[in-house]
Amino acid sequence: MFIDTNLLVAYMNVDVPEHLNARAILDRAFQENEPLQISRQVLREYLAVVTRPQSWSAPVAMPDALNDLDRLTRAFEVLEDGPAVTEALIALCREVPVGGRQIHDANIVATMLAHGERRLLTFNTADFRRYGDRIALVSA
Repeated sequence: MFIDTNLLVAYMNVDVPEHLNARAILDRAFQENEPLQISRQVLREYLAVVTRPQSWSAPVAMPDALNDLDRLTRAFEVLEDGPAVTEALIALCREVPVGGRQIHDANIVATMLAHGERRLLTFNTADFRRYGDRIALVSA
């Protein structure tokens, strides 16, 4: 199952309102040996989110955020972004009306499809509904 950035942010940061929910969901998945995947894009998004001020927290210091990344890359399978992902992204952009910031979500879906993953665990199911015929949304 592919894990969206918002789940990782909530899982790693106790100040996020959804922290306990994210903790319970991912801890259960780890206990059940569920294959859990992220991508390099998700890692970049994680850094971008936690190192800027949020309504729930002050920015995380970069050294601490980088330590988080180290832990995340050890805990999750990291799916690589390469030519197959780019091809899947181009196909999605031709078939699904997207633009601007929506391209980031399209790239997550393209990464999943290129690696044969069809399940996405996210707090933001509305952002991914347009891909419902291609992936299964697992609401957190």
